[in-house]
Amino acid sequence: MSSTFLVAVDGSEGGARAVACAASRAKAEGAKLVLAHIIQWSPYSFHTPEELAERHKRREEEIERAQSTVLDPVKRSLDGQGLQAETVVRHGHTAESLVAVAEEKDVAQIFIGRLGEARMKTLLFGSVAAALVQTSPVPVTVVP
Repeated sequence: MSSTFLVAVDGSEGGARAVACAASRAKAEGAKLVLAHIIQWSPYSFHTPEELAERHKRREEEIERAQSTVLDPVKRSLDGQGLQAETVVRHGHTAESLVAVAEEKDVAQIFIGRLGEARMKTLLFGSVAAALVQTSPVPVTVVP
């Protein structure tokens, strides 16, 4: 079995709790962590060549910003605790992208924070955690 855990990191308090939970388990089991930040992105829209160029530029800027402001501080903290962690930033549907990363990195488990989304939004669209629990090929820990 893999000794790698995937943690969904979004900069929220719920995400921080998921990181803390995963870090505790990683320390106990000598596991490696993969920190993933997914930027919502839909490839399904029509654009002019100029709009596509601008969109690509924005996408690259978003990746750099997510890496430097969301993932790098968490990675530095984990490095300071003696834990091995790598980072991944992706664009796409959050649950689908996390499943793809889990498969690529051959992780044993996924950790995700339960966010306090509005009840109506969750009823209409569902939550990322719920979608992940339904589609993940590995166990998912939803951290309250």
